[in-house]
Amino acid sequence: MNWYHSAASASARTPTPPNLASLLFAHGTMELEWYAPRGQDVQTPHDRDELYFIASGSGRFVRGNVEVRFDTGDAIFVPAGMEHRFVDFTDDFGTWVVFWGPEGGE
Repeated sequence: MNWYHSAASASARTPTPPNLASLLFAHGTMELEWYAPRGQDVQTPHDRDELYFIASGSGRFVRGNVEVRFDTGDAIFVPAGMEHRFVDFTDDFGTWVVFWGPEGGE
């Protein structure tokens, strides 16, 4: 896999259902994905820690029982196993997702 990706090249690979994310590259336990749901975000908790780096769009993010607004340029951490989802996001929403570490989180 390529070691460099731009938001434009990643968004060109926006997945279509049933796939929700596109793997861009991996190294060791780290994986970088592009995630750009359309309509609604139906993801379930993941088994590893993750970081979202919002590349475009805005909306709200629910993490456990806390909800925050997000905008382009924001970073969001979610520990392994925690319920989370993007809600009321704009049509241009897209985010980098980095998964790393062991199952169950660090």
